[in-house]
Amino acid sequence: MDQLSNLITGFGDVFTLNNLLFVLVGALLGTAVGVLPGLGSAMAVALLLPLTASLNPLGALAMFAGVYFGGLFGDSIAGILMNTPGNSTAIASSLEGHRMARSGRAPQALATAAIGAFLGGIIATVLVVFFAPAMADAATRFGPAEFFALAVFAFVAISTVVSDSAVRGLAGLAIGLAIAMVGIDQPTGTERLTFGVRTLFDGIDIVVITVALLALGEVIYQASRIGRPDEAQLLSSGGRPFLSRGEFRQALPAWLRGTGFGVPFGVIPAGGAEVPTFLSYGAERTLARRRKDSQFGKGAIEGVAGPEAAGNATAGTAMGALLALGLPTSATAAVLLIAFRQYGMQPGPLLFERNGEIVWALLASLFIAMVVLLILNLPMAPLWANLLKVPKAYLYAGIALLAAFGVYVAASSVTDLLIMLALGLLGFVMRRYDVPIAPVLIAVILGPLAEYSLRDAMVNSGNDPMVLISSPITIVLYTVLIAGVVWAVIRRRRTVSADF
Repeated sequence: MDQLSNLITGFGDVFTLNNLLFVLVGALLGTAVGVLPGLGSAMAVALLLPLTASLNPLGALAMFAGVYFGGLFGDSIAGILMNTPGNSTAIASSLEGHRMARSGRAPQALATAAIGAFLGGIIATVLVVFFAPAMADAATRFGPAEFFALAVFAFVAISTVVSDSAVRGLAGLAIGLAIAMVGIDQPTGTERLTFGVRTLFDGIDIVVITVALLALGEVIYQASRIGRPDEAQLLSSGGRPFLSRGEFRQALPAWLRGTGFGVPFGVIPAGGAEVPTFLSYGAERTLARRRKDSQFGKGAIEGVAGPEAAGNATAGTAMGALLALGLPTSATAAVLLIAFRQYGMQPGPLLFERNGEIVWALLASLFIAMVVLLILNLPMAPLWANLLKVPKAYLYAGIALLAAFGVYVAASSVTDLLIMLALGLLGFVMRRYDVPIAPVLIAVILGPLAEYSLRDAMVNSGNDPMVLISSPITIVLYTVLIAGVVWAVIRRRRTVSADF
């Protein structure tokens, strides 16, 4: 079993005082940022990108491992205690979790979320350990046409299938592709969207883009809302931070079912864990109707357990898709892809061969991060809730300062700060009109890959467009994509009909 021996070697690399400290700091930062409404693990990673540029790759990626899962659990704390989920991935678990909190069972809801996050993440990461190398081997069969199909699949799936509005999703995709085109076209040497500004000849730094859209855009949006009454009320979370034997037995099947929903969605470019978490919630609610003692609507523990496990299972297998295929299936995965590139590593089929030691150490860091988060969050979840009492004016001013400092330190460029401000205003407008950020990030990252793959495919085939659909892999990808779009259209029409 080469995977097990490689993983053991990875644990040996991570088990140093510095690396374990990086995992702990990442877990703390991820949870802290995730607790705050409107933020999340994607923003936490984005803020850390410029600040970790001086760290060694293993230390930085170990920290990101803690942030990756810590942000997901932090999202749920705000949702359970205030009914204001830190991110959309925590909405489903907040429905019953907040009802449990209102009935005096907040500690049990938080414990259910923590254990569910742990189980879902652990099971998914185990699957990644055994199957990611096989996925990478299969991906070596990909040529230019297959990579172009994969990029198109990600573009359309995230923009239309998952977004509430296909128009807004496509608008975000167009914005991302436009930003990706800024600079000099390498094959022809032609300037594109530079407007004669020399500093734009090399394009816009991806770190500047992510920090501006995720962090500064949210800061400006929150600043525009300061002074408005906040209707959310923070509920008390004192009490036993663990589950009784009966509660554990009640939650265990839901944790396993939720993991089953989340695992396959991690390798689908669905923009995050919203779909599997709601599928899990719907399944638990349907099963509960068959029981006479159903607590759904009053605070059902299964309604927290299933979605929480589904969300973390999706995050776990999303890491596998990122490492093996170079395919970011969510906004957080897209930012992590930038982190890899920052250290000269390109996730994809050759990553396990070229940077195998780092990859296996990262996978080991994920296991350690989940154990650390479980130990921290079972007793400390009520303490994290105190972050919700920090005045927003001070909180978001600090985030803006950290974002500006990080961007400036990365390249010592005032121009980058001006570009960050401009993109931050763009992020505010997008936030104001509900244009999703995920399609923008995916387009910025995969846009160049799609362009180069399309050019290579056409050149190698003598400009024959049929080469784009000539292999079984491309046919399968496009077929699944068309089926997903048709399903999304039918679902929306049913939703509109039900409203009327």
